[in-house]
Amino acid sequence: MRSRIQKNVEKPLIEILYQDNHLIAVNKKPSEIVQGDKTGDKPLSEIVADYLARRLDKPGDAFIGVIHRLDRPASGVVLFAKTSKGLERMNEMFRNHEIKKTYWAVVKDKPAKDSDTLVHYLIKDEQRNKSMLFPEEVEGSQRAELTYKVLHSIENYSLLEIDLITGRHHQIRAQLAKIGCPIKGDLKYGFPRSNANASIHLHARKMEFKHPVKLEPIVIIANPPYDTVWGAFMKVLFPRYD
Repeated sequence: MRSRIQKNVEKPLIEILYQDNHLIAVNKKPSEIVQGDKTGDKPLSEIVADYLARRLDKPGDAFIGVIHRLDRPASGVVLFAKTSKGLERMNEMFRNHEIKKTYWAVVKDKPAKDSDTLVHYLIKDEQRNKSMLFPEEVEGSQRAELTYKVLHSIENYSLLEIDLITGRHHQIRAQLAKIGCPIKGDLKYGFPRSNANASIHLHARKMEFKHPVKLEPIVIIANPPYDTVWGAFMKVLFPRYD
C-alpha cells in the first residue's frame, strides 16, 4: 500500500480573476490597500507588479497602472493596467462612466424597500476621512446615486446587490447607513461592532466593460472572502458553494 506524502504548497499571494496583455484583475482581500499611503504598508499594486516581474522573469519593475481604488476594509475586483495604452484608455472609460460596477453588501436588518434608488448629496470630511450626506444639494456637495435590491435576508442581516450610478468617497457605506442599514463591521458609519479582522462586509462583486483594445465585452466576477456570514449567503444563492 502506497503512503501519501503531503506536500507543502505555497498559497498564491493574489487571486487572479482575469489577465491579458493589457489588463490584470485580482480579488482584493480585506485590509489590503490598492495604492501606497502614509501607513507604509505594501500596496496591492506593488504585489501585482512583483508577480508580473517574476512571471515574465525580467529584471526591474514591471509596469502596473492603478485604474481605480477600493476601500481598504472592503474586498473584491480590482483592475490594473499592464500597459500605458491600457491605462490611458481605461482611465478615459472610467471618466465617461463606461464601466459598470456591481457590489454586494451585508447590512444590519433589512431596508424598508426590497429595491430602491438612493440619491443624496455628499461632502467629504477630509479630517475625519468620512462622507456626510444631505437630502438636497448644498455648497460643495456632489450628487451620489445608487440602486440596490435585497438578494436574501437571514436573522439580523440582509445581503444587498448594489449598482453604482456615481462613484463618490465612501458612497455605498454612507448611503446605506443613512437608510438605517449600516454595513456589517463598519464602525465609522454606525454598525455597532467591528469585525475580527477589521474588515467590512462590502465586496466588489462584478465589473463589466468593453475591452480598451480588443473592444470585446469583459465580465469579471469575484467571490467574497469566506467567513460564516458570507458563507451562509453564498450557500443560499449557490447551493453547491463550498
